[in-house]
Amino acid sequence: MSKTLVAIFSNEQVAREAVEDLRKSGFDREISILARDREKQQENEQGNLNMEVSTGPISRGVTTGGVLGGLAGLAAGAGALVIPGIGPLIAAGPIAGLLSGAATGGVAGGLIDLGIPEAEGREYENDIRQGKILVSVQCDEKRADQAEKILRDHGADQVKLH
Repeated sequence: MSKTLVAIFSNEQVAREAVEDLRKSGFDREISILARDREKQQENEQGNLNMEVSTGPISRGVTTGGVLGGLAGLAAGAGALVIPGIGPLIAAGPIAGLLSGAATGGVAGGLIDLGIPEAEGREYENDIRQGKILVSVQCDEKRADQAEKILRDHGADQVKLH
């Protein structure tokens, strides 16, 4: 049975190191990353943002103008999108596809498809709104402990299994 681990990080560098270690441990397409696009947010605050939604893939290792210092490039299928009430986001991995069609339901609506209850999804949405980074891993029960240990060892603010 598939499980979803969700970790929240306050620090981009720490989140990046956790994702790199997950990949070194054999997790790859199971990893999702969701964070505010700080560069686009600053442009928006200055009135320069074109509010188009782009959900096209970004090649692995390539970032959107250096956004998240390469964090988005660590997971497959990265893209940029705008969620009303939150603003510009970077989404990578399986979560990118879920959120691309969930703009009206927000982040919480997209997380339901990962097995995350709506109330907890709203908490994660609030964390992202505050600038925190969500890293999730979808895996079987056998590998969940390994992924959880990596996320905790890197100092995630919280880690929950769904």
